[in-house]
Amino acid sequence: MIRQMSVQELKEKLDKGEKNLVVIDVREPWELGICSLPGAVSIPMRAVPARYPELSKDAELAVLCHHGMRSQQVALYLERMGFSKLNNVTGGIAAWARDIDPKMPTY
Repeated sequence: MIRQMSVQELKEKLDKGEKNLVVIDVREPWELGICSLPGAVSIPMRAVPARYPELSKDAELAVLCHHGMRSQQVALYLERMGFSKLNNVTGGIAAWARDIDPKMPTY
């Protein structure tokens, strides 16, 4: 099952330094050039089918995109590939910039 995770929840988990949490950013490289979360793993959506084996099925994954649509699709795909600890970051990086880090550049 895919959990919907708020940016506030994600920040709390990152602040706690949860070792088993991996943030997967599925946006395109040009988007990452504008803004990104430190430590997030960049796997553009189109590359997920080729690169998902790089991810641990034991890790808790938080999938992130611009507004939460692409990340939801990627989470659904990863669920079909056997991942179970899945979170879609609702509102994406846009919500992070709005609610957590207002100094973050937006697009």
